[in-house]
Parts: sequence; structure tokens; C-alpha cells
Amino acid sequence: VSSSSGLTHESHRKDVEQVYLRCSEGSIEWMYPTGALIVNLRPNISPASYKHLTVCIKPFKDSAGANIYLEKTGELKLLVRDGERSPSRVYCFGYDQGGLFVEATPQQDISRKITGFQYELMSKGIAADLHTASAPCRPCSDTEVLLAVCTSDFVIRGSIQNVTNEAEEQESIIHVGVNKLYRQKSKVFQLTGENGNWRGQIKTLLECGVKPGDGDFLFTGRMHFGEARLGCAPRFKDFQRMYKEAKDKGLNPCEIGPD
Repeated sequence: VSSSSGLTHESHRKDVEQVYLRCSEGSIEWMYPTGALIVNLRPNISPASYKHLTVCIKPFKDSAGANIYLEKTGELKLLVRDGERSPSRVYCFGYDQGGLFVEATPQQDISRKITGFQYELMSKGIAADLHTASAPCRPCSDTEVLLAVCTSDFVIRGSIQNVTNEAEEQESIIHVGVNKLYRQKSKVFQLTGENGNWRGQIKTLLECGVKPGDGDFLFTGRMHFGEARLGCAPRFKDFQRMYKEAKDKGLNPCEIGPD
């Protein structure tokens, strides 16, 4: 988490401050913004790998007081306008497309403003998984499912207990009862209640029209800004079939034991 305050620069309203961030994920919080911030993302990896990175930012819900631009060789491209209210909106761009330039907007009372956002750096392949603009609700092929089992942040066998639709955020929350936990990167799925049942929530796009249904599914997906995002989710019996067929041919990319 990087924090800065504009009040210390009150007499220099056009000051530009440089911020250097070494982590692959975190957040920026700029209290009482004046002047501008240049945000330099410098992850601890080889510079040769930078071209394979995607940067995503997610503004805080109440972020205000500054415009956020993409800056490259002195040219500015508006990314997030001050006061833009798009709950859960995520803005992504290639690392080589430029850096972040955060410029305070004129305010009568800057002490009431805080500009902030979360950021994540990820490989372009993972970013494509999360933001498949062309067909975000398309069912996965057998090959995609088998690969998702090996590379996803979470892999579980479970059932849909309920679905909550959030129209304002254009998202659906899938409430999942877990029958078997194969893998999870973060503790999204946890033991709850007196019976010791594993439960958790997975988010997906509202337009995908997920409904509660009978039977078990294999849920896979990625962690994104602390939330589980749905990837491939075939019915479990279909996954067992495709896994067995691939294993019989020696083509399954990793072992999981789907029983």
C-alpha cells in the first residue's frame, strides 16, 4: 500500500511527485490530491519480461479528486475520469502501453477528497482469461477445461446453492457448496457452520445468466482483486468423461484424481 498526501504540497499546486512500486499487486491512496503523481510500476522481474505483462487497476468505490491517465512519451490518454461511478469496473492495459499519470482536479475543499485504486500486474495470458471480451460466457472446450484444472487459482467440485444478481455492478455471485477442494490460492472457500461444510463465493458476469441448478460442477477460475472469478465450470460428470478420455490417450496435462 502506497499513501501520499497533497496537503504537504499546498504551496506548490503544480508539483509532480514520482512513486515507485515494486510489488506485483497493491494499492495507491492519495489523500487531499494536489498537483500530480507519476506512478512507476517496477516489479522485481527481468525488464525483458515487461512486454508480457498486463496492468489492471480498480478504483476505490469513493475515489475522487483526480483524473487517471495512461502516459507514454508525454502523451496522455484518459483512463478514469474524476467522479466516474462504475462499481467494480476494472481498467486494463499492456505494461508497454505506458505508465499511470494521476492529476488532481481543481477543488474548493481538497481535504474531503481521497483518490485511490488497487492495481495488479499479471501475464497477458492470465489477463486474457479474465477479460475474454469476445465471448465471456462461452462454454470451455475439453482442452480448455483440462488446462484450467492445471493452471487455475482454485479448482473445486461443488454445487450451486444460490445465485445473487447485482444489477448495478453487472455481476452475479455464485454461492457454492464445496464437496471436494482440489486447490485454492487464497482462502476463499472455508469451513462454515456447525456441520463443518465448505462454502465460498465465485463472481461472474451478470450477462452469463447463471442460475441455481441440481448436480455437481467442477469450478475453476482466477483470483482477481481478492475475489474468485469464474473460469471454466463444466458439469462434474462431463469433466470425469473428458479427463478419462485424455488419460487413456496419455494427453491429460496434469494429474488431479477426479473421483
